[in-house]
Amino acid sequence: MGRGRVELKRIENKINRQVTFSKRRNGLLKKAYELSVLCDAEVALIIFSSRGKLYEFGSAGTCKTLERYQHSCYSSQATNSIDRETQSWYQEVSKLKTKFETLQRSHRNLLGEDLGPLNVKELQQLERQLETALSQARQRKTQIMLDQMEELRKKERQLGELNKQLKMKLEAGGSSLRLMQGSWESDTVVDGNAFQMHPFPSSSLECEPALHIGYHQFVPPETVIARTPGVENSNFMLGWML
Repeated sequence: MGRGRVELKRIENKINRQVTFSKRRNGLLKKAYELSVLCDAEVALIIFSSRGKLYEFGSAGTCKTLERYQHSCYSSQATNSIDRETQSWYQEVSKLKTKFETLQRSHRNLLGEDLGPLNVKELQQLERQLETALSQARQRKTQIMLDQMEELRKKERQLGELNKQLKMKLEAGGSSLRLMQGSWESDTVVDGNAFQMHPFPSSSLECEPALHIGYHQFVPPETVIARTPGVENSNFMLGWML
């Protein structure tokens, strides 16, 4: 008659629990060793007792197996993360590509191209979009023209003010010029009168063409000696001698 099935639960008896732990631990270590030898597998086994005692087995070294395990887990997580990120980017690219195609088709429709596939409702919507865009363009053009006209008016007013200032300066300069001309004319009249009051004697203009230096003009005619041959300018010398 076979052994009955043992109920899996914590053994309350401390001694029985310790005996069961020792037996099953040895069996587990044996099975791990057999698995590594028979199947050429890298096996690592770590057991901590209730008292904190460590039991381990490693076919290629427990630390080496644990490092390999960590590397494998992290690589798997990184691979999964990269896969998820790649999938997200792929979905984003697909959305952007679809949106770009839609915008390109709408642009061609606004230019009056590829209108064949559109139905009446889509054509009416396209017509409303064109009317709205045309109205906004006209409003913007009108606003720009009004701004330019206002700027031109400002420049016109500034130029008018500048013209007035220049005109005032010109008038002031003309009045001062007329005053100066009047003073010049009065000075000329006064000088002319003085010149008329003291005229030059007419006898001074009737002088001899020869150059005479000295006081011989005051010598009486009878004192002038006639020229002798070989002697020149005797009157000049006599005049100085007298």
